[in-house]
Amino acid sequence: MKNKASIFLLVFFMLLGIAFLSFWYFQYKQIPKRLPTFGNPGHHVEAFSFTNQEGKTVTDKDLEGKIYVVEYFFTTCEGICPRMNENMSQVYQTFRGQPDVAILSHTVDPETDTVEQLKRYSLKFDANPAQWNFVTGDKMELYKMAINSYLVTAVEDTTQKDVMPDFIHSEKFVLIDKEKHIRGSYDGTKENEVKKLIEDIKELRKEYE
Repeated sequence: MKNKASIFLLVFFMLLGIAFLSFWYFQYKQIPKRLPTFGNPGHHVEAFSFTNQEGKTVTDKDLEGKIYVVEYFFTTCEGICPRMNENMSQVYQTFRGQPDVAILSHTVDPETDTVEQLKRYSLKFDANPAQWNFVTGDKMELYKMAINSYLVTAVEDTTQKDVMPDFIHSEKFVLIDKEKHIRGSYDGTKENEVKKLIEDIKELRKEYE
């Protein structure tokens, strides 16, 4: 009888331990991972106004209450841009139809990338402008936003023969929260970095639940 009682107690405490660990793990998974904030204290995205692939004005007001991802590219790029936007398409497909997540793709070549050109390019990715905007505008304003707001540095794409050396042509995807703070920076050419971006967007959404 003593052996049976000992076995019963052992099994009971084992099951109790498993239940406790399962509860703790579930609770732990529900706690959002706090993503870092980039830039100096108080840094945030400045006001902007650009034109999207539909010829409509897109401003910072249109992105209020949204988490969004930023990139810089140009439609005639044969270097890193195609790979970047294929990867950005993964982000888009993951959160497609979810109105609190958006994408803002800025051209660095507004002279070439007219509204019509951006529209044609956006169709490659079946991009809904309600969620994924390809924008153009004044070149200096586009560049100012890159450097001052998104902390994207100027890099020259050496695979392009005719690219001006002052192009803001970065491989970075930048994650912005609903308060317009930078919460992540990722190499848009790397699959593992894009997967991390997708997971970080999910974690960031938990902060607002």
